[in-house]
Amino acid sequence: MAAAMFRCIECNQDANELHRDYKNGILKITICESCKKPVDKYIEYDPVIILIDAILCKIQAFRHILYNTEINIHWKLCVFCLLCEAYLRWSLLQDSEPSSDPADIIRYTKEWDFYAMFGQAALELAMFITGVLGFLWLIQWLRGHQLQTRFLLKALLLSSYGKVLLIPAVIWEHDYSPLCFSLIKIFVLTSNSQAIRVILNCGRRLSLMAIAVGLLLETCVTRSLQNLHWRAEDIMPLQ
Repeated sequence: MAAAMFRCIECNQDANELHRDYKNGILKITICESCKKPVDKYIEYDPVIILIDAILCKIQAFRHILYNTEINIHWKLCVFCLLCEAYLRWSLLQDSEPSSDPADIIRYTKEWDFYAMFGQAALELAMFITGVLGFLWLIQWLRGHQLQTRFLLKALLLSSYGKVLLIPAVIWEHDYSPLCFSLIKIFVLTSNSQAIRVILNCGRRLSLMAIAVGLLLETCVTRSLQNLHWRAEDIMPLQ
């Protein structure tokens, strides 16, 4: 890669390389000129360790993933997470309508409820990201800086990996699904906050404010969709 395309995971300073190859299988990790620590210790770590540190929301692990690796699966991950979220909402919707016929699950899969849940989840995510990016763009503009919108968008999508945990929430007992959904939501928002801190190299306060603005916009959209759904249910019996 080109020079200064890496980042030190400890102090966030630019680095020309992560390691130097002396051939014959001898590699030496580059030491950061600023903090005198290894630029990226994770290049020697097992991916499982990196994943654990990312789950623990360690900012060093986030810097490693976002700056020092070439991961371009954010759109695929986004669609997969939306499918998981839509299926969880759809399963909760079906549980609220008990049926004595087990074969009804086949009929349910042919209904449009799942696609409606997917569309709602996608719209909520879009509004959340719009709120976060809009707020951060305004703050950066007031400070005279330029916001790396595409890179920040990628970071937000990758940091939403916690939604994959919705799969066991669906497989296990549905009685605890609402609680699991809330806990996963908190975890995802925490990961989003860490991703913003990594990209902007800012404090926790700014990242939390951006998350709050995005969450507020998402909540407004959710309430609007719920109101439309209730009105539609009120109109249907009249017809």
